[in-house]
Amino acid sequence: MAEAHAAVAFSFAITHEGFDINYDHEVLNLVWNSGVRSWKKRLGRARNGVRNGVYPAHIQSLWLISAIALGLHFAGYQAPFNLTNRILVHLPSNTINWQVTACFLAALVVWLSICFTMRYTLKLLLMYKGWMYESRAPGSRVSLPTMLWVAVVRVLSSWNKPGLYSFQGSLPRLPLPSVKDTMTRYLRSVRPLLDDENYTRMERLAKEFEQTIGKKLQWYLILKSWWSTNYVSDWWEEYVYLRGRSPLCVNSNFYGTDAIFMNLTDKQAARAANVISLLLNFRRLIEHQELQPIMVQGMIPLCSWQYERTFNTARVPGLETDRIIHYRDSNHIVVLHKGCYYKMLIYHKGRILRPCELQVQIEEILKGKATPVEGEEHLAALTAWNRSKWAEARNTFFSWGVNQTSLRTIESAAFVLSLDDEPFEFDLARPELLDNFGKKLLHGNGYNRWFDKCFTVCVGTNGRVGFNAEHTWSDAAIASHMWENLIVDDLVSDGADAPVLGHLWEYIFGDDIYGYDETGNTKGIPEFQPPTPTRLTWDLKPCLPQIEEATIDVTKLINEVNLRILVHQDYGKGFMKKCRISPDAYIQMALQLAYYRDAGRFSLTYEASMTRLFREGRTETVRPCTIESSAWVKAMQNPNTTNDERVKMLQAACDRHQLGYQDAMCGRGIDRHLFCLYVVSKYLEVDSPFLNEVLSEPWRLSTSQTPHGQTPKMDLKKHPNCISAGGGFGPVADDGYGVSYIIAGENLIFFHISAKTTCQQTDVHRFAQNISQALTDIRSMFEQHMKDHPKPAKSLTNGKST
Repeated sequence: MAEAHAAVAFSFAITHEGFDINYDHEVLNLVWNSGVRSWKKRLGRARNGVRNGVYPAHIQSLWLISAIALGLHFAGYQAPFNLTNRILVHLPSNTINWQVTACFLAALVVWLSICFTMRYTLKLLLMYKGWMYESRAPGSRVSLPTMLWVAVVRVLSSWNKPGLYSFQGSLPRLPLPSVKDTMTRYLRSVRPLLDDENYTRMERLAKEFEQTIGKKLQWYLILKSWWSTNYVSDWWEEYVYLRGRSPLCVNSNFYGTDAIFMNLTDKQAARAANVISLLLNFRRLIEHQELQPIMVQGMIPLCSWQYERTFNTARVPGLETDRIIHYRDSNHIVVLHKGCYYKMLIYHKGRILRPCELQVQIEEILKGKATPVEGEEHLAALTAWNRSKWAEARNTFFSWGVNQTSLRTIESAAFVLSLDDEPFEFDLARPELLDNFGKKLLHGNGYNRWFDKCFTVCVGTNGRVGFNAEHTWSDAAIASHMWENLIVDDLVSDGADAPVLGHLWEYIFGDDIYGYDETGNTKGIPEFQPPTPTRLTWDLKPCLPQIEEATIDVTKLINEVNLRILVHQDYGKGFMKKCRISPDAYIQMALQLAYYRDAGRFSLTYEASMTRLFREGRTETVRPCTIESSAWVKAMQNPNTTNDERVKMLQAACDRHQLGYQDAMCGRGIDRHLFCLYVVSKYLEVDSPFLNEVLSEPWRLSTSQTPHGQTPKMDLKKHPNCISAGGGFGPVADDGYGVSYIIAGENLIFFHISAKTTCQQTDVHRFAQNISQALTDIRSMFEQHMKDHPKPAKSLTNGKST
């Protein structure tokens, strides 16, 4: 119990000579600084709460209106609705002081009325989604209603500089589609997957559901949509994530890679220290709400709700359902190195440690000769275990004593840092190196990532970094920041978790470039000796059998997964835009063609889009396998189809894909509505053959896009090599593929392809070849089309077509 005594700040005892008081000045100082920091944050939250509550109005405008009210009153004029005199009647007297008070109260009423009028006007305007469907074709004109809408929204959204959560009260609620519309969209989406007999059967089930139990279930959803902020998000988090009993490793967590074409430093400690510092700066921006909310085209806000749990968050296992715990503050991170766990303080002497000071701490860990106690090296395998088994072990062995203290230290940390003892390598001539890089980030060795934590930063011995992130608290690759010059065709889908983490990761890349001196160390000189990291203590002998079993299970799990990262350098976004096709739709059609050639059939395909145009919005599913896409794929396989016919069919398929994506973003999707109807049916204990069949359909092709260049910090013209390879995730179905892609440049695309090695029908290397061939065939098709139909030349004299 030595550590317990060391943790006591002061103690006293009564002796025959009186009171004997002992105290530790340093510990008391830490307690004092922690309290001061906590109260500063509370005051900051209160101030930001007021500012967000009255946004888009200025708080300072209250004093202007108060001055006007005072001027009107003492000049002998009446305030609007005679408010001042009406309030004065109810005050104790008519003295000057009470008249001033009445003027201020009248001004407050007028000011609040203006604030809420502006706020709800903005909310009504943001309900309009007609702009999403406006044609972006060259020469097309924006409709008059949209032009007027843009003008008013731009004025209101730029009236005042917003904080991170300023728009939360103005965002509309996610609309609830009608059962009839959802049935129509669903039947259209499954038509290419079913033969005539099965489609007729599905039509009958859908019609029966719509006319019977569907009406009752819909009424409950209508009530929920009126009562709750978002009728989907809480159930989605609870039933899709927290109640899942499968291991988080591979099945849920996702990863992101470094800017692989840059090698900023080969010093592991320096890179880790600078990344830690940048992450803590980002956390500070979130806490102080100084981070600007994401604004599509500089005026349409996206929901910032997910940022709140970026740091200081952990998923705690339960026997039946897990829970997310978010700590308001954390003054430490946890470092994992060679099987040993360290608590590393990030505050000292009233401030956050600088990168050079953090580097000193990390170098102490790297130079240390500590060895893990029995069971400690494989401890993290418990977080990669079946959730119920991990919960049972946690309740039995980690609910008291040193194990409880150390586990709480990990779960309350800002995040976890893993200092790996092997390099993260990349070489275009050796593609297997990048594959191994992705595997190390996706699952590592099964016990060098704390999978329950919000995210684990992984640093290789050569200074390259990546992350492994838990999925519950945030969505994958729907990157949180859009391009400032974003057009609807470029709105990206939810991929390898980037709404929030994509923003965070690009923030790091933007500043990490300037963080090192000529020797590869962090810049600056430490002002003092930073606190030494302390080892976490464990008593793991009682749970060694559980740790061993978890290690065996996770080793088997990661051996069953294969990953291939395809680097496609023949062309990229530049050529796709020449074809006047959305890059996302272009790649999705290539994936449809590649999958058909790989499997010999079509499959239900998942692509996630964001719904963050609505409050607490997360994701919706786009179904890229459509009637139009399947017709085009068959045409590509039919040698009798002409090239012009193929081009027209592809354009029609891409248009249909864009419409499906727009519908999903506007709350008119299929799958989240069906999911919520299914949840209601389970609560009511009502069996629905239609919902049972729909919710059991496997997603054999699960796809997502990771955006690139989302923030102004990513100056690719100045730093063209600051290109991340994106990230990825494991396969959703045992007999399917998980595909994440990032359009990293005008001539560069990365595909992260995962599949189970236990399935004989899937092979990541074969599928990667099919993707490459599909992209080549589509380019050849368009090049031939452009050759057959050249654009009309422009006259040098009058600029008209000749």
